[in-house]
Amino acid sequence: MSKLSKQALEEYLRTRFGSHVKLRSYGIIGKESSKGEQKRYGYGTPVKLTFQVGDRVQSAVLATMKSGPFGHEHMADRAQAMLWDYDSYGRLPHHVKALDVGAFDTKQALFSLAEAREFFVLNEWTDGAGYHGDLERLMKGGTLRKLDRQRTVALARYLTQIHAKKRRDVDLYKRRLRELIGHGECIMGLTDSYPARCGFITADLLRTVEEACNRWRGRLRDKADRLSQVHGDFHPYNVLFRTGTDFAVLDRSRGEWGEPADDITAMTINYLLNSVIRWGKLKGPFEVLFRLFWDTYVETTGDKEVMETAAPFFAFRGLVVASPLWYPNLSTGIRRSLFHFIENILDAPCFEPERVNEYCQ
Repeated sequence: MSKLSKQALEEYLRTRFGSHVKLRSYGIIGKESSKGEQKRYGYGTPVKLTFQVGDRVQSAVLATMKSGPFGHEHMADRAQAMLWDYDSYGRLPHHVKALDVGAFDTKQALFSLAEAREFFVLNEWTDGAGYHGDLERLMKGGTLRKLDRQRTVALARYLTQIHAKKRRDVDLYKRRLRELIGHGECIMGLTDSYPARCGFITADLLRTVEEACNRWRGRLRDKADRLSQVHGDFHPYNVLFRTGTDFAVLDRSRGEWGEPADDITAMTINYLLNSVIRWGKLKGPFEVLFRLFWDTYVETTGDKEVMETAAPFFAFRGLVVASPLWYPNLSTGIRRSLFHFIENILDAPCFEPERVNEYCQ
Protein backbone atom coordinates (compact mmCIF):
# COMPACT_ATOMS: atom_id res chain seq x y z
CA MET A 1 0.00 0.00 0.00
CA SER A 2 1.11 3.56 -0.68
CA LYS A 3 0.25 6.79 1.15
CA LEU A 4 -0.73 9.75 -0.97
CA SER A 5 -1.12 13.16 0.63
CA LYS A 6 -2.47 16.35 -0.86
CA GLN A 7 0.80 18.10 -0.01
CA ALA A 8 2.97 15.52 -1.78
CA LEU A 9 0.75 15.49 -4.85
CA GLU A 10 0.59 19.27 -5.04
CA GLU A 11 4.37 19.62 -4.71
CA TYR A 12 4.85 17.11 -7.51
CA LEU A 13 2.34 18.83 -9.80
CA ARG A 14 4.05 22.17 -9.24
CA THR A 15 7.44 20.80 -10.25
CA ARG A 16 5.91 19.37 -13.43
CA PHE A 17 3.35 21.99 -14.47
CA GLY A 18 4.38 25.21 -12.72
CA SER A 19 4.48 26.86 -9.34
CA HIS A 20 0.89 28.12 -9.43
CA VAL A 21 -0.77 24.69 -9.62
CA LYS A 22 -3.53 24.03 -7.09
CA LEU A 23 -4.78 20.48 -6.45
CA ARG A 24 -8.57 20.58 -6.20
CA SER A 25 -9.38 16.90 -5.60
CA TYR A 26 -7.84 13.44 -5.75
CA GLY A 27 -8.75 9.87 -5.01
CA ILE A 28 -9.62 6.45 -6.38
CA ILE A 29 -11.63 6.99 -9.53
CA GLY A 30 -15.21 7.71 -8.52
CA LYS A 31 -14.21 8.56 -4.93
CA GLU A 32 -12.26 11.80 -5.34
CA SER A 33 -12.00 14.14 -2.37
CA SER A 34 -10.72 17.65 -1.76
CA LYS A 35 -9.70 16.84 1.82
CA GLY A 36 -6.03 16.93 2.70
CA GLU A 37 -5.60 13.98 5.07
CA GLN A 38 -3.45 11.05 3.97
CA LYS A 39 -5.28 8.34 2.10
CA ARG A 40 -4.07 4.84 1.38
CA TYR A 41 -4.20 3.27 -2.08
CA GLY A 42 -2.91 -0.07 -3.31
CA TYR A 43 -0.34 0.14 -6.06
CA GLY A 44 -2.17 -0.63 -9.24
CA THR A 45 -5.27 1.33 -8.24
CA PRO A 46 -5.66 4.38 -10.55
CA VAL A 47 -6.11 7.72 -8.83
CA LYS A 48 -7.86 10.68 -10.46
CA LEU A 49 -6.26 14.09 -9.88
CA THR A 50 -8.10 17.33 -10.64
CA PHE A 51 -5.93 20.43 -10.52
CA GLN A 52 -5.93 24.02 -11.65
CA VAL A 53 -3.15 25.65 -13.65
CA GLY A 54 -3.86 29.37 -13.86
CA ASP A 55 -7.44 29.69 -15.09
CA ARG A 56 -7.55 26.18 -16.55
CA VAL A 57 -8.85 23.15 -14.66
CA GLN A 58 -7.78 19.73 -15.87
CA SER A 59 -7.82 16.15 -14.71
CA ALA A 60 -5.33 13.33 -15.00
CA VAL A 61 -5.03 9.72 -13.88
CA LEU A 62 -2.08 8.63 -11.74
CA ALA A 63 -1.48 4.97 -12.61
CA THR A 64 0.85 2.53 -10.85
CA MET A 65 1.43 -1.20 -11.18
CA LYS A 66 1.25 -4.01 -8.65
CA SER A 67 3.86 -6.68 -8.25
CA GLY A 68 2.61 -9.87 -9.87
CA PRO A 69 3.54 -13.12 -11.58
CA PHE A 70 3.27 -11.93 -15.19
CA GLY A 71 6.71 -10.43 -15.50
CA HIS A 72 6.03 -7.75 -12.86
CA GLU A 73 7.82 -9.27 -9.88
CA HIS A 74 10.66 -6.74 -9.73
CA MET A 75 10.64 -2.97 -9.41
CA ALA A 76 12.65 -2.80 -12.63
CA ASP A 77 9.89 -4.72 -14.46
CA ARG A 78 7.29 -2.22 -13.37
CA ALA A 79 9.56 0.71 -14.19
CA GLN A 80 10.06 -0.71 -17.68
CA ALA A 81 6.30 -0.86 -18.21
CA MET A 82 5.76 2.71 -17.02
CA LEU A 83 8.61 4.05 -19.18
CA TRP A 84 7.23 2.24 -22.22
CA ASP A 85 3.75 3.69 -21.58
CA TYR A 86 5.10 7.23 -21.47
CA ASP A 87 7.21 6.76 -24.57
CA SER A 88 4.56 5.10 -26.71
CA TYR A 89 1.07 6.35 -25.83
CA GLY A 90 1.41 9.56 -27.78
CA ARG A 91 2.43 7.82 -31.00
CA LEU A 92 -0.82 5.88 -31.41
CA PRO A 93 -3.70 7.78 -33.01
CA HIS A 94 -6.65 8.41 -30.65
CA HIS A 95 -4.76 7.06 -27.63
CA VAL A 96 -4.92 9.17 -24.45
CA LYS A 97 -1.69 11.08 -23.97
CA ALA A 98 0.81 10.36 -21.20
CA LEU A 99 1.60 13.65 -19.45
CA ASP A 100 4.57 12.46 -17.38
CA VAL A 101 6.38 9.44 -15.99
CA GLY A 102 7.80 9.42 -12.51
CA ALA A 103 8.51 7.53 -9.34
CA PHE A 104 7.99 7.53 -5.59
CA ASP A 105 10.88 7.88 -3.18
CA THR A 106 11.09 6.18 0.21
CA LYS A 107 8.99 8.94 1.78
CA GLN A 108 6.29 8.60 -0.88
CA ALA A 109 7.20 11.91 -2.50
CA LEU A 110 6.71 11.89 -6.27
CA PHE A 111 9.30 13.02 -8.80
CA SER A 112 9.34 13.24 -12.58
CA LEU A 113 11.46 11.24 -15.02
CA ALA A 114 9.98 12.85 -18.09
CA GLU A 115 13.27 14.29 -19.34
CA ALA A 116 15.10 10.96 -19.12
CA ARG A 117 16.15 9.45 -22.44
CA GLU A 118 18.51 6.69 -21.38
CA PHE A 119 19.43 5.27 -18.00
CA PHE A 120 22.79 4.37 -16.51
CA VAL A 121 24.33 2.81 -13.45
CA LEU A 122 27.54 4.03 -11.84
CA ASN A 123 29.55 1.24 -10.23
CA GLU A 124 32.52 1.36 -7.92
CA TRP A 125 35.95 0.52 -9.29
CA THR A 126 37.83 -2.55 -8.10
CA ASP A 127 41.30 -3.70 -9.03
CA GLY A 128 41.90 -7.23 -10.24
CA ALA A 129 42.61 -9.43 -13.23
CA GLY A 130 39.86 -11.28 -15.07
CA TYR A 131 39.71 -14.98 -14.35
CA HIS A 132 39.68 -15.63 -18.09
CA GLY A 133 43.40 -14.80 -18.05
CA ASP A 134 44.09 -17.87 -15.92
CA LEU A 135 42.21 -20.06 -18.38
CA GLU A 136 43.99 -18.56 -21.38
CA ARG A 137 47.33 -19.30 -19.73
CA LEU A 138 46.38 -22.95 -19.29
CA MET A 139 45.01 -23.18 -22.83
CA LYS A 140 48.34 -21.98 -24.16
CA GLY A 141 50.20 -24.75 -22.34
CA GLY A 142 50.71 -23.26 -18.90
CA THR A 143 51.25 -25.58 -15.95
CA LEU A 144 48.37 -26.26 -13.59
CA ARG A 145 49.30 -24.55 -10.33
CA LYS A 146 48.14 -25.07 -6.79
CA LEU A 147 46.59 -21.60 -6.99
CA ASP A 148 44.52 -22.68 -10.00
CA ARG A 149 42.94 -25.41 -7.90
CA GLN A 150 42.47 -23.07 -4.96
CA ARG A 151 40.71 -20.50 -7.11
CA THR A 152 38.37 -23.09 -8.59
CA VAL A 153 37.47 -24.28 -5.09
CA ALA A 154 36.94 -20.68 -3.96
CA LEU A 155 34.57 -20.00 -6.86
CA ALA A 156 32.59 -23.18 -6.27
CA ARG A 157 32.31 -22.45 -2.55
CA TYR A 158 31.21 -18.91 -3.29
CA LEU A 159 28.26 -20.33 -5.21
CA THR A 160 27.42 -22.66 -2.34
CA GLN A 161 27.25 -19.62 -0.08
CA ILE A 162 25.02 -17.47 -2.26
CA HIS A 163 22.81 -20.39 -3.30
CA ALA A 164 22.17 -21.22 0.35
CA LYS A 165 19.78 -18.27 0.43
CA LYS A 166 16.42 -19.64 -0.74
CA ARG A 167 13.09 -18.14 -1.63
CA ARG A 168 9.75 -19.86 -1.89
CA ASP A 169 8.01 -18.41 -4.95
CA VAL A 170 6.54 -20.90 -7.41
CA ASP A 171 5.63 -18.29 -9.99
CA LEU A 172 9.06 -16.68 -9.96
CA TYR A 173 10.82 -20.02 -10.48
CA LYS A 174 8.56 -20.70 -13.45
CA ARG A 175 9.29 -17.24 -14.80
CA ARG A 176 13.05 -17.82 -14.59
CA LEU A 177 12.68 -21.08 -16.53
CA ARG A 178 10.49 -19.27 -19.05
CA GLU A 179 13.13 -16.57 -19.43
CA LEU A 180 15.82 -19.21 -19.96
CA ILE A 181 13.94 -20.25 -23.09
CA GLY A 182 12.46 -17.00 -24.35
CA HIS A 183 14.48 -14.07 -23.04
CA GLY A 184 16.30 -12.09 -25.71
CA GLU A 185 19.61 -12.70 -23.93
CA CYS A 186 18.96 -16.42 -23.50
CA ILE A 187 18.22 -19.46 -25.69
CA MET A 188 15.86 -18.10 -28.34
CA GLY A 189 17.65 -14.78 -28.50
CA LEU A 190 20.86 -16.68 -29.18
CA THR A 191 19.39 -19.02 -31.79
CA ASP A 192 17.87 -16.03 -33.59
CA SER A 193 21.32 -14.40 -33.65
CA TYR A 194 22.96 -17.25 -35.58
CA PRO A 195 23.54 -16.41 -39.27
CA ALA A 196 21.13 -17.90 -41.80
CA ARG A 197 24.08 -19.66 -43.44
CA CYS A 198 26.35 -21.20 -40.84
CA GLY A 199 27.59 -24.52 -42.20
CA PHE A 200 26.20 -27.49 -40.30
CA ILE A 201 24.30 -25.19 -37.88
CA THR A 202 21.00 -25.10 -39.71
CA ALA A 203 17.63 -23.65 -38.76
CA ASP A 204 16.40 -27.21 -38.19
CA LEU A 205 19.26 -27.92 -35.77
CA LEU A 206 18.59 -24.73 -33.79
CA ARG A 207 14.87 -25.47 -33.70
CA THR A 208 15.63 -28.96 -32.37
CA VAL A 209 17.68 -27.44 -29.55
CA GLU A 210 14.91 -24.96 -28.72
CA GLU A 211 12.29 -27.70 -28.60
CA ALA A 212 14.45 -29.93 -26.40
CA CYS A 213 15.08 -27.04 -24.02
CA ASN A 214 11.37 -26.33 -23.79
CA ARG A 215 10.73 -29.97 -22.89
CA TRP A 216 13.25 -29.53 -20.08
CA ARG A 217 11.28 -26.51 -18.89
CA GLY A 218 8.29 -28.79 -18.47
CA ARG A 219 10.35 -31.24 -16.43
CA LEU A 220 11.78 -28.59 -14.12
CA ARG A 221 8.82 -26.29 -13.55
CA ASP A 222 7.68 -28.11 -10.37
CA LYS A 223 11.08 -27.77 -8.65
CA ALA A 224 10.33 -24.33 -7.20
CA ASP A 225 11.93 -25.26 -3.88
CA ARG A 226 15.27 -24.86 -5.71
CA LEU A 227 14.78 -21.11 -6.22
CA SER A 228 17.96 -19.54 -4.87
CA GLN A 229 19.93 -16.34 -4.80
CA VAL A 230 22.06 -16.35 -7.97
CA HIS A 231 24.57 -14.24 -9.84
CA GLY A 232 22.99 -14.98 -13.22
CA ASP A 233 26.05 -14.51 -15.45
CA PHE A 234 28.87 -16.17 -13.53
CA HIS A 235 31.54 -16.54 -16.19
CA PRO A 236 35.31 -15.83 -16.11
CA TYR A 237 35.02 -12.32 -17.55
CA ASN A 238 32.79 -11.36 -14.61
CA VAL A 239 35.26 -12.51 -11.95
CA LEU A 240 38.25 -10.36 -10.98
CA PHE A 241 40.97 -11.93 -8.84
CA ARG A 242 43.16 -9.63 -6.83
CA THR A 243 45.72 -11.69 -4.92
CA GLY A 244 45.48 -15.37 -4.13
CA THR A 245 41.85 -16.40 -3.90
CA ASP A 246 40.50 -12.92 -3.13
CA PHE A 247 38.05 -11.93 -5.85
CA ALA A 248 35.17 -9.65 -6.77
CA VAL A 249 32.30 -10.34 -9.14
CA LEU A 250 30.75 -8.07 -11.74
CA ASP A 251 27.52 -7.66 -13.69
CA ARG A 252 25.00 -10.02 -12.15
CA SER A 253 22.21 -10.36 -14.69
CA ARG A 254 18.56 -11.09 -15.35
CA GLY A 255 17.32 -11.45 -11.80
CA GLU A 256 18.28 -11.86 -8.18
CA TRP A 257 16.74 -15.34 -7.92
CA GLY A 258 17.04 -18.40 -10.11
CA GLU A 259 18.15 -22.00 -10.55
CA PRO A 260 21.62 -22.76 -9.07
CA ALA A 261 22.57 -24.74 -12.19
CA ASP A 262 22.60 -21.47 -14.13
CA ASP A 263 25.66 -20.21 -12.24
CA ILE A 264 27.52 -23.53 -12.21
CA THR A 265 27.13 -24.16 -15.93
CA ALA A 266 28.03 -20.55 -16.78
CA MET A 267 31.47 -21.06 -15.24
CA THR A 268 32.23 -24.68 -16.05
CA ILE A 269 31.34 -24.45 -19.76
CA ASN A 270 34.47 -22.30 -20.02
CA TYR A 271 36.71 -25.10 -18.79
CA LEU A 272 35.21 -27.26 -21.51
CA LEU A 273 35.50 -24.58 -24.21
CA ASN A 274 39.17 -23.86 -23.56
CA SER A 275 40.00 -27.55 -23.40
CA VAL A 276 38.20 -28.31 -26.68
CA ILE A 277 40.09 -25.46 -28.32
CA ARG A 278 43.40 -26.84 -27.05
CA TRP A 279 42.91 -30.61 -27.25
CA GLY A 280 39.56 -31.29 -28.93
CA LYS A 281 38.08 -32.67 -25.71
CA LEU A 282 38.03 -32.15 -21.94
CA LYS A 283 41.54 -33.05 -20.89
CA GLY A 284 44.51 -32.16 -18.71
CA PRO A 285 44.23 -29.15 -16.39
CA PHE A 286 40.74 -28.26 -17.60
CA GLU A 287 39.40 -31.71 -16.81
CA VAL A 288 40.90 -31.39 -13.32
CA LEU A 289 39.28 -27.99 -12.76
CA PHE A 290 35.95 -29.00 -14.30
CA ARG A 291 35.63 -32.03 -12.03
CA LEU A 292 36.98 -30.13 -9.02
CA PHE A 293 34.37 -27.41 -9.42
CA TRP A 294 31.47 -29.83 -9.66
CA ASP A 295 32.76 -32.10 -6.89
CA THR A 296 33.34 -29.17 -4.54
CA TYR A 297 29.89 -27.74 -5.15
CA VAL A 298 27.98 -31.01 -4.80
CA GLU A 299 29.96 -32.21 -1.78
CA THR A 300 29.58 -28.89 0.01
CA THR A 301 25.88 -28.42 -0.68
CA GLY A 302 24.72 -32.02 -0.89
CA ASP A 303 22.71 -30.84 -3.89
CA LYS A 304 22.89 -33.82 -6.21
CA GLU A 305 19.63 -32.72 -7.81
CA VAL A 306 21.58 -30.01 -9.64
CA MET A 307 22.75 -32.79 -11.98
CA GLU A 308 19.08 -33.22 -12.94
CA THR A 309 18.53 -29.53 -13.72
CA ALA A 310 21.80 -28.63 -15.51
CA ALA A 311 20.97 -29.68 -19.09
CA PRO A 312 19.04 -26.67 -20.46
CA PHE A 313 21.41 -24.27 -18.70
CA PHE A 314 24.40 -26.01 -20.28
CA ALA A 315 22.57 -25.76 -23.61
CA PHE A 316 22.16 -22.01 -23.09
CA ARG A 317 25.84 -21.56 -22.30
CA GLY A 318 26.82 -23.91 -25.10
CA LEU A 319 24.91 -21.77 -27.58
CA VAL A 320 26.89 -18.77 -26.34
CA VAL A 321 30.35 -20.28 -26.72
CA ALA A 322 29.50 -21.98 -30.04
CA SER A 323 28.12 -18.75 -31.47
CA PRO A 324 29.89 -17.29 -34.52
CA LEU A 325 28.76 -13.89 -33.25
CA TRP A 326 30.41 -14.18 -29.84
CA TYR A 327 33.27 -16.50 -30.81
CA PRO A 328 33.93 -15.85 -34.51
CA ASN A 329 37.33 -17.57 -34.68
CA LEU A 330 36.38 -21.11 -33.68
CA SER A 331 36.92 -23.86 -36.20
CA THR A 332 34.03 -25.91 -37.55
CA GLY A 333 35.33 -28.92 -35.64
CA ILE A 334 35.19 -27.07 -32.32
CA ARG A 335 31.66 -25.86 -33.02
CA ARG A 336 30.62 -29.42 -33.91
CA SER A 337 31.96 -30.70 -30.60
CA LEU A 338 30.09 -28.01 -28.71
CA PHE A 339 26.84 -28.77 -30.52
CA HIS A 340 27.29 -32.48 -29.90
CA PHE A 341 27.63 -31.57 -26.23
CA ILE A 342 24.43 -29.50 -26.36
CA GLU A 343 22.38 -32.16 -28.15
CA ASN A 344 23.63 -35.11 -26.11
CA ILE A 345 23.25 -33.43 -22.75
CA LEU A 346 19.67 -32.47 -23.63
CA ASP A 347 18.97 -36.11 -24.50
CA ALA A 348 20.46 -37.48 -21.27
CA PRO A 349 18.14 -37.84 -18.27
CA CYS A 350 20.82 -36.49 -15.92
CA PHE A 351 24.15 -34.70 -16.33
CA GLU A 352 27.17 -36.79 -15.32
CA PRO A 353 30.47 -34.84 -15.13
CA GLU A 354 32.55 -37.92 -15.90
CA ARG A 355 30.76 -38.33 -19.27
CA VAL A 356 31.55 -34.91 -20.73
CA ASN A 357 33.75 -36.30 -23.48
CA GLU A 358 31.00 -38.74 -24.46
CA TYR A 359 28.59 -35.82 -24.75
CA CYS A 360 31.04 -34.09 -27.10
CA GLN A 361 31.18 -37.02 -29.54
